[in-house]
Amino acid sequence: YQAQGRVDAELTNGADVAVTGTTSAPASDAMAKLAALPGVASSATMQHRYAYVGKDLQDLFGIDVKTIGGATKLADAFFGPGGARAALDALAKTPNGVLVSQETVNDYQLALGDPVRLRLQDATTHGYATVPFRFVGIVKEFPTAPKDSFLVANADYVAAKTGSNAREVALLRASGEPADLAKAARTALGSASTLRVTDVSSTAHLIGSSLTAVDLRRLGGVELAFAVAFAAMAAGLTLWLGEGERARGSAILLALGADRREIRAFLWSEGLVLVVAGVGLGAPLGLAAAWTLVRLLDGAFDPPPDALSWPVAYLFAVLIGTVVAMIAAVLARGLRGREWAVGEMRAGR
Repeated sequence: YQAQGRVDAELTNGADVAVTGTTSAPASDAMAKLAALPGVASSATMQHRYAYVGKDLQDLFGIDVKTIGGATKLADAFFGPGGARAALDALAKTPNGVLVSQETVNDYQLALGDPVRLRLQDATTHGYATVPFRFVGIVKEFPTAPKDSFLVANADYVAAKTGSNAREVALLRASGEPADLAKAARTALGSASTLRVTDVSSTAHLIGSSLTAVDLRRLGGVELAFAVAFAAMAAGLTLWLGEGERARGSAILLALGADRREIRAFLWSEGLVLVVAGVGLGAPLGLAAAWTLVRLLDGAFDPPPDALSWPVAYLFAVLIGTVVAMIAAVLARGLRGREWAVGEMRAGR
């Protein structure tokens, strides 16, 4: 849930940090300065224009297929059949290609390869001229795009047909905290700049401040902590109580001359079987349950997640807690000596 909230915020903002301008004062003019900032892992520019599809005015995003994926996340759920790679490959192979929304496909009964005529504003005359495109795929979501219909095309083709190479948006991927990079970007641009700088952390806060938003972080933390304790107790107590039921057998072995190391060897083997069998059976069951739950909750996320989010640190904590509990149980039960065996034999009689 937390990971998908981050995806939603990045989709809304465009990237970790987004710098937005206008066609007359585009963010691309400051790209050299922005890309040189410390904390920038990768960057890309993007056009944000408008185009008429029939009588409908839609947002048009011009991208460089080679660089856009390094600055922002492009999930398979953003595109139609085939996912992100298929859509971007089709766009790269077709200079005048365009990705359109499912609504537009339905309205105009489009099939892959069909010509699409859009009216774009010319930078010199400021009038709208018809520009031919070719339909190569479906786009459902895109960084900074509105929820309704929009278009995605190659930036070079749009620039050639409109007479303007301005790229209104700069997307920056941060190697550290996005808020720190956004602050550095504002400082570098100066107070007189008309460019607007936003970061994904602030956007996530705005999204999460709505009355309908739910923060599951603390509730999830309580449940996950309980799961760690439950796994540790299950392993430790199962071994402890199992050995308690076989205490007389251990006492007989000690009385017959077995030493603690030999008794402990039985316990180590039992503990190893317990942990290996538990992880081997429990991990697939847990994975299946998690996958089912995520699929059931797909409708709660826009866009839905492409795959499960793996909390690696937490999974290691569960495993380590289980192993430590098993070791503690073995060591505690394995410290008993012949004096205990004599008492156990007498109590048994």
